[in-house]
Amino acid sequence: MKALDELTFDNRFARLGDAFSTHVLPEPLDAPRLVVASNAAMALLDLDPVVAETPVFAELFGGHKLWAEAEPRAMVYSGHQFGGYTPQLGDGRGLLLGEVYNEAGEHWDLHLKGAGMTPYSRMGDGRAVLRSSIREFLASEALHALGIPSSRALCVIGSDTPVWREKQERGAMVLRMAPSHIRFGHFEYFYYTKKPEQQALLAEHVLNLHYPECREQPEPYLAMFREIVERNAELIAKWQAYGFCHGVMNTDNMSILGITFDFGPFAFLDDFDAHFICNHSDHEGRYSFSNQVPIGQWNLSALAQALTPFISVDALKEALGLYLPLYQANYLDLMRRRLGLTTAEDDDQNLVERLLKLMQNSGVDYTLFFRRLGDEPAALAVTKLRDDFVDMAGFDAWAELYKARVERDGDYSQEQRRERMHAVNPLYILRNYLAQNAITAAESGDYSEVRRLHEVLSKPFEEQAGMEQYAQRPPDWGKHLEISCSS
Repeated sequence: MKALDELTFDNRFARLGDAFSTHVLPEPLDAPRLVVASNAAMALLDLDPVVAETPVFAELFGGHKLWAEAEPRAMVYSGHQFGGYTPQLGDGRGLLLGEVYNEAGEHWDLHLKGAGMTPYSRMGDGRAVLRSSIREFLASEALHALGIPSSRALCVIGSDTPVWREKQERGAMVLRMAPSHIRFGHFEYFYYTKKPEQQALLAEHVLNLHYPECREQPEPYLAMFREIVERNAELIAKWQAYGFCHGVMNTDNMSILGITFDFGPFAFLDDFDAHFICNHSDHEGRYSFSNQVPIGQWNLSALAQALTPFISVDALKEALGLYLPLYQANYLDLMRRRLGLTTAEDDDQNLVERLLKLMQNSGVDYTLFFRRLGDEPAALAVTKLRDDFVDMAGFDAWAELYKARVERDGDYSQEQRRERMHAVNPLYILRNYLAQNAITAAESGDYSEVRRLHEVLSKPFEEQAGMEQYAQRPPDWGKHLEISCSS
């Protein structure tokens, strides 16, 4: 285990030069203090968890101190926001402090969100508030625990710094980690500003550092794009299978690595609703739950356009054609596993679709249904779940199909079935009302609930003694929280 002053930096993105980012120092927070830290994320940097409780930890990630080897840079990029192109965006409140590599040889970006104004703040104050910082921390670590590719979060640092949003709040910083913070919008920026030399340098950077295996292919850039398509198809299949809504799928919020990135007004489904819109500002429903699949393809098409200097249009179209079949295969595989099935049959898609329609029409809790389905043998489980459905005759018809399908699937014990299903069906998810309870306590200076919730979510598939309150359906007020991009 390392101390904070023993981190090893290798700032590869900073070495690309001033065309890609601007040197900016963090603006310190007043009276920085630790709100919550992730031991699992700290382990990625070989850090001893005890350092999180030291004053220097809060000072480093609250903007007061900096490693001598760090090179804080605000990255420039552009992107399509709600379908419209914005020529210049960039890190308006975040800084890439530097890149650290661990003893396993892995590189991790240290990206500090809420670090103050940059040249890309666009009339903003460059700050993040405690509320949004806690949400991003919890989401990053919760998604990772579910097996959904995501950026990570090391810690949240609170403060006395006043920040004005709809009301006065307290400023905070969250330290985000990823192998890279390069976005689709980076490629769009250099493409639309007609800077081919910088775009080529960026492409080489991504190819060499993040997709080196593609170098062995006859067309390395095409192989890289195909891999990006595959990763995003798998990512969004996991979002849909687990009921995660991102909320702001702009191209500047899409990672070149195919990981969940830039958390804003996200939400997990409570009751199943294919048309759910988690972003209060998304008036047209562009980023509704069901739209995430086509929007993923739309965003990949925008990236493909930016890559036309390197790859033929026909080859790009062919690679894009992989997205939907790969998504459908990944999604159906996940849903089979959630239903406890180990084999594949042609009618499985219909079995899933019929169930989701019944859940939609009855307001059935998406997470708890699948968890309870594995608690008992199939026949007993569907009997117990029947009362959750308004259309009982419709559910009975589905249940008969399901029981027959389970019977055909294989000869295994209920203990094996339960173990297998509980390994993929979480008991605990980051419901908005749970996050809000933790935020409310933290805003009054009590960080115990944030830390407790983080611990529960770090083991979402394991039943945890004394934590029953985190596995309940939300109260009515908890289903109607309005979450916007404001942070």
